[in-house]
Amino acid sequence: MENYSMIAKTFFGFEDILEKELRQLGAMKVEKGIRSVSFSGDKGFMYKANLCLRTALKILKPIYSFRVRNEKEYYEKLYNYAWEDFFPSSYTFAVEVTLATDLFHHSQYMTLRAKDAIVDRFRNKIGKRPNVDTLHPDIQIFIHIQKDNQVIVSLDTSGASLHHRGYRTQTNIAPINEVLAAGILLLSGWQGQSDFLDPMCGSGTLLIEGAMIACNIPANLHRKEFAFEKWADYDVDLFETIFDSCLNKAKEFPYKMIGYDKAPSAVSKARENVKNARLSDYISVEHKDFFKTQKQANTPLFMAFNPPYGERLEIEATAFYKQIGDTLKQYYTNTQAWFITSNLEALKSVGLHPSHKIKLFNGKLESRLVNYNIYEGSKKQKKQQ
Repeated sequence: MENYSMIAKTFFGFEDILEKELRQLGAMKVEKGIRSVSFSGDKGFMYKANLCLRTALKILKPIYSFRVRNEKEYYEKLYNYAWEDFFPSSYTFAVEVTLATDLFHHSQYMTLRAKDAIVDRFRNKIGKRPNVDTLHPDIQIFIHIQKDNQVIVSLDTSGASLHHRGYRTQTNIAPINEVLAAGILLLSGWQGQSDFLDPMCGSGTLLIEGAMIACNIPANLHRKEFAFEKWADYDVDLFETIFDSCLNKAKEFPYKMIGYDKAPSAVSKARENVKNARLSDYISVEHKDFFKTQKQANTPLFMAFNPPYGERLEIEATAFYKQIGDTLKQYYTNTQAWFITSNLEALKSVGLHPSHKIKLFNGKLESRLVNYNIYEGSKKQKKQQ
């Protein structure tokens, strides 16, 4: 089977773990970029990458590249490509253009010219033009114009962003993106080595992603569709073989995964999402206020959460973050606690020294992923001095 180059897009800060994921899956020619990792593989690997990668947002397949000197040349090169070999005129399509060049200044205008070239090609070659659908296109085309005026044209193999896992039907005010949640857990080193607690679990995303990592369940097992399923060369038998093979690598998880939330509505939403992900045997969600809880056993505990930042949920952030630190210190010894926040001022009020501090973005908010190791006895005292 023919190998071809592909690009996996991701969030800032996840390039290293996406590279590691791709190598573990068996990708070849793996090379890190900015918010992306390029690699090569065959059609079956493209299916596997979409199914299994936890930190990829999209898998793009470059199909055409050329250098341009002006807008006329850009239109002509796109017009001369045999688009009719890739999709029929009955399909809808969309184009997205990103610019890293000084040659052109308006990505929307370059998008419009690309659409014109594709439509004109269809009209002149086969007498019928495809329609544009920016919301749910059958074919999504990405065009990146680089600094050196090299134009890279890619097909989106994924469709909707791969954070749309398919299990989350219920969300809260500020839900964490599924790819962000998985990336946080992989950065933290979570592999299912102990009990897991999300003390502010919201709609349950960190719990679900954590259980899928611990049980080695493919990230996009529950997803409804991928863009490649509409392609002319889609091989349903190959996809089902890959799907079954990935699912057969799942394993049991011997520890507990627990979520707390003080909002009853969040608890019911999280339970619904856990049920959708078919992980009710592994995850329990309880109606509790973290600040009124204590650790259930003296065994090691892994904790990961996404506390309110004070952006969308109204809280007195300084006092709230002080309570996080106090609760961890007093009631959660022998715990490795990780959380992400964009409230860097309130973070100072935790009153503990972080052993890791990693810059990430939650949406457009510059954030920090922090880690506190809460030791017992003398170790804890040393940590605080």
